[in-house]
Amino acid sequence: MSESSAVTAGKAADRHILDTGLLSPVRAGTPVERAVSDAAWMQAMLDAEAALARAQAAIDVVPPSAAEAITIAAQADRLDLRALAVHARESANPVVGLVGVLTRAVSAVDPAAAEYVHHGSTSQDIFDTAAMLVARNALRLLRTDLARVADALAGLAREHRDTVLPGRTLALQAVPTTFGLKAAGWRQLVLDADARVATVLSALPVSLGGAAGTLAGYVEYGAEAERLVSAFATETGLRAPVLPWHTLRTPVADLATVLAHGAGAVGKIAVDVQSLTRTEVGEVIEPQVPGRGSSSAMPHKRNPVLATLIRSAALQVPALASVLTQCMLTEDERSAGAWHAEWQPLRECLRLTGGAVHTAVELTEGLVVRPERMRANLGLTGGQIVAERLVAALAPLLGKAAARDLLTRAAGAAQRYGGPLADQLGLAPELTGRITPAELTRLCDPTSYVGAASELVERSLRTDTEG
Repeated sequence: MSESSAVTAGKAADRHILDTGLLSPVRAGTPVERAVSDAAWMQAMLDAEAALARAQAAIDVVPPSAAEAITIAAQADRLDLRALAVHARESANPVVGLVGVLTRAVSAVDPAAAEYVHHGSTSQDIFDTAAMLVARNALRLLRTDLARVADALAGLAREHRDTVLPGRTLALQAVPTTFGLKAAGWRQLVLDADARVATVLSALPVSLGGAAGTLAGYVEYGAEAERLVSAFATETGLRAPVLPWHTLRTPVADLATVLAHGAGAVGKIAVDVQSLTRTEVGEVIEPQVPGRGSSSAMPHKRNPVLATLIRSAALQVPALASVLTQCMLTEDERSAGAWHAEWQPLRECLRLTGGAVHTAVELTEGLVVRPERMRANLGLTGGQIVAERLVAALAPLLGKAAARDLLTRAAGAAQRYGGPLADQLGLAPELTGRITPAELTRLCDPTSYVGAASELVERSLRTDTEG
């Protein structure tokens, strides 16, 4: 298909080829979806072209009037995105067709300016710069939502600093903890993710290398390389890199890493919520919205759909991120395939992570905590959940090995015959006269065995405030 026939094809794409998010509801309708859409990506490429022209004008390589005309014409809503996508099959990237369309659009504004479109440039400079512009918009949205999640979790940590629930290891009750400490842990992951995003966001670079990373095309038209890169960075608001990075893919690999970390941070929250919301556990409930979570076959169910959406994204992003880091293995000065392989996985990582974190805002801000179920679950083992404490308390009386052996036998008897662990210990002859039943009952109270949980919560909140 020729460029002209592709671009002048019908304006409305068939519905069956549009990605509406039907199979990716975690990002459907979220702000990040619009920020990384085809239209946003195309506008970013046009913005890169316009910024390049203005940068060249700033160093007297392009007439200011030409830069102005290019900026005026660089409007994605005037283009047929589907036609450009189809035409990209002829050149393996969308910039080639875009340059032709933009040149004609500029000519309509100012015929003399048309020759300055894409002046000395190459497709990868425009696309990679656009990718950084798109990533910047997406990461800003991500940080806004991460901040809301962190604030919600800080509130939960404060409110439930002393709310005791079973701590679980390898799926079984281990020792008591507090829900405040659990929320503080979730928050720490979110804060860590945000710090990493902030670092990468501040370092997103423009791409300017020309055909093979020497900037020869720009220099041939009279540009001083360092001044042009600096001016281009100023026009875009991105960083000026030390070297062209056509095959030095650190910026994309860094994006992959922070997006995988961000998805994992909220994914951990989702997995815990799924576990705690089980019918048999019931310690938390997702925010209730009429009709949400209903089952097509079981009217009584209200499924944890927010956690499910978040987890679905968190499972996908690391695999997609591995594609991006693998694409660091680029050959020569421009890659035939590795660069091209980055595009869709990068967009998916941005919108899946952005969608997951946006969903986590609603989950954490509306999470219902049920202390009464936590207390009930603490009693399921009849005090065995504090066996660790009892070994420490009885060791001075019996010796550590003997105390541990006694607790093992008493716990086994409590499991066989039922009843509290304290009752079985009270029957042990080696404890006769050494410890009172009241003291055993006190030691078996799980609500008084949470170690430094409350202090840890306060420390996490205080440290963040001081920082």
